[in-house]
Amino acid sequence: MSAIAHRYEFVYLFDVTNGNPNGDPDAGNLPRLDPETNKGLVTDVAIKRKIRNYVALEKEDAPGYAIYMQERSVLNNQHKLAYQAIKVEPEAKKLPKEEAKARELTAWMCTNFFDVRTFGAVMTTEVNAGQVRGPVQLAFATSIEPVLPMEVAITRVAVTNEKDVEKERTMGRKHILPYGLYRMHGFVSAKLAERTGFSEDDLQLLWRALTNLFEHDHSAARGEMSARKLIVFKHDNPMGNAPAHVLFDKVKVSRADGLDNGPARRFSDYVVQIDNNLPAGVSVTELF
Repeated sequence: MSAIAHRYEFVYLFDVTNGNPNGDPDAGNLPRLDPETNKGLVTDVAIKRKIRNYVALEKEDAPGYAIYMQERSVLNNQHKLAYQAIKVEPEAKKLPKEEAKARELTAWMCTNFFDVRTFGAVMTTEVNAGQVRGPVQLAFATSIEPVLPMEVAITRVAVTNEKDVEKERTMGRKHILPYGLYRMHGFVSAKLAERTGFSEDDLQLLWRALTNLFEHDHSAARGEMSARKLIVFKHDNPMGNAPAHVLFDKVKVSRADGLDNGPARRFSDYVVQIDNNLPAGVSVTELF
């Protein structure tokens, strides 16, 4: 399958209700915040993790769709698979001396691991498999308005040890946001896709992953997270026909008429507007 021929940018909107979209381990797992604006943040790494998880579910055991960065995986063992495939013995921290073999090694990683050919990877570990710059890049997601984290006390009716049967039940804490609508920007480079082999099939899989991202990710902390909008800008020229920021400015998210007083509590409290007066050579599609 040949690489994609067009450049893309996209705006992705998702929301959370009474949940924690991305806890900060440096702050007791509180929802991430911009301290200057009190707007919520979700890291690119968190969204990439969910994309990887979706692909692993949809493409389970399908050739070419293995996931490189998965839970409890040993990355050096992933690299060894490539060395075994091209029949070369690894040398500590070094790529094969023969340049063609080094390229073949990295190409094997791209061909077999979806997330390597999509997001790229730095594989220069003890078993060196090279470095790949991925065609798909994501920015941090930021909430449209400031959010208010809440700490909720919880209890349990059971105890761990028999000696504690008569004691007061264990107390715990959960951190939630009553509601937050987040906006994320993404970029897909056709020229970098040529280097990794990121194909049209891969692109459609990426769109499906973003569409269904939270449907298989529900948990006690993220019970109600939903993908709300995916707005895709497509360039005729693989190098692009307009700067990304010009296109992102075409998408406005604001409060719906008459709903600008008090905190937002649902997606319908907002309105999304797209300015269709686009630069020449650029088209826009709402995938949902």
